[in-house]
Amino acid sequence: MNKTKIEWCDSTWNPVTGCLHDCEYCYARKIANRFKCSTEVFANKVEYSEMISSGIYEGTYRCAFPFGFKPTFYNERLVIPNNWKKGRNIFVCSMADLFGDWVPDEWINEVMKACANAPQHNYLFLTKNPERYAELINAGLIISAPNMWYGSTATSSRMKRFVRLAQDNAKYNTFISIEPLTEKWDINPYGEFENTQWVIIGAETGNRKEKVVPEKEWIEEIVEQCDKTKTPVFMKDILVPIIGEENMRREFPKELEDRQ
Repeated sequence: MNKTKIEWCDSTWNPVTGCLHDCEYCYARKIANRFKCSTEVFANKVEYSEMISSGIYEGTYRCAFPFGFKPTFYNERLVIPNNWKKGRNIFVCSMADLFGDWVPDEWINEVMKACANAPQHNYLFLTKNPERYAELINAGLIISAPNMWYGSTATSSRMKRFVRLAQDNAKYNTFISIEPLTEKWDINPYGEFENTQWVIIGAETGNRKEKVVPEKEWIEEIVEQCDKTKTPVFMKDILVPIIGEENMRREFPKELEDRQ
């Protein structure tokens, strides 16, 4: 949970792991299931169902993912950002969707408090469920601060209705991760990314039989829209064979670039 191969952040931090979205291209599920415990119990014998129902988070673990890809909270990991003294761009819960409907408010609140306790870092969140952002804002559980970045994953323009919900409140830093890009983006003629502070574009990795390889035109059209609103664009290296190194854009918002 220190260095990472994810190109747009310095480190990952996973106080919560697991997800119930069941995306067919998910890399995290493969990793979690590879390193799960052979018996689904904590080292202190707490069953998964008991952990969920009682809110028991304490305990040591026999392996990296004691319950595979089932949503799991790791209380002992909350102090990790505080132990990193130099500021970093941290992708929070790269092995989970922290804002999935199944995640208890209490887990999210504990993660937010840990972020507040280590303000030297920028924290980047991603979800396929940005409606939860609005709910938590109303509940007072989402921090509005320059170092907090709330992102939405949209693999196609059909998911734009979700993206918009994450951009409604101008007090919050928002960004979009279009990864993996699975089809031609349906451009809004009235402006596509005017309320977005950063756009990340990527493609699916691995050798899945049904994998979609984005076309160069799809990427260029998204970049053109970003340029109209001067929105920074970060293209992941997997796009180099499609668009060419000479056309790659690896831009950061100024607030994140300062950590690079």
